[in-house]
Amino acid sequence: MKFLRILPLVLVTIFASCTSDKNDTSVDELEGMTQFKEISNTTHTIELYKHMGGLEQGFNEIALKIKDKATNQYIKNATVSWMPVMHMTMMSHSCPKSPVTKVSAEGSVYEGYIVFQMAQNATEYWDLKVDYTIGGTAYTMTSVIDVPASAKQKVSSFMGSDNSRYIVAYVDPHHPKVGINDMVVGVWKMQDMMTFPVVDNYKLKIDPRMPSMGNHSSPNNVDATQTVAGDLYNGKLSLTMTGYWKLNLQLLNASGTVLKGETITDAVPASSIYFEIEF
Repeated sequence: MKFLRILPLVLVTIFASCTSDKNDTSVDELEGMTQFKEISNTTHTIELYKHMGGLEQGFNEIALKIKDKATNQYIKNATVSWMPVMHMTMMSHSCPKSPVTKVSAEGSVYEGYIVFQMAQNATEYWDLKVDYTIGGTAYTMTSVIDVPASAKQKVSSFMGSDNSRYIVAYVDPHHPKVGINDMVVGVWKMQDMMTFPVVDNYKLKIDPRMPSMGNHSSPNNVDATQTVAGDLYNGKLSLTMTGYWKLNLQLLNASGTVLKGETITDAVPASSIYFEIEF
């Protein structure tokens, strides 16, 4: 404090100015994300963003911003929800999705996830309906979206032994490495054609194998389990070398009953449900 008291007033002023500038630095809520789609109605434009390019079959973390066309300003006080729908030849259905929430209280970015369990094709397509309310006024937009097939299998939809349909999806790691990786997956159950709630208190057993290397596995894997109801599942994925890995899976219910998937043996080299990664 003695040192500060003897500083010339100009230096104190400069120091205060620098401190203020540092405190005013804003966080980039869209850091690492790229805009992949823009849709509009007569009043607003919605910008859609995603990490690592556009949408694909599987788990997609998506952010959006709503711009007022009249003021050219982004909206900070909207309530947002969305509904993705796959339009098939004979039927339509939705997919697992999260609520849409704000990234920060003072920001203008809203985020959530959507899990597209199937890709588009020449005659079947996805669209996305976004409903939002601003100051008590309701608005809506709907647009066709591109959902191409993923290069590797990152999502599996199947009927369990309990006659319920499940969807499991690979979430993380985005960039696998040799060693122990934090692994995140999701598990959802089909309630009806438009409703796919998160499944609570199940277990997804993980057995990574390298088919090109004698189908060897790896040590210290930890099966994916849920910490908080309604949330994604977390485990540990051990990868001992680079290359192509098949992550064989078994889904167990809360009682420990296997609903789908097989234990890997010499006679059973792969499970009927799995993810694929290559790095």
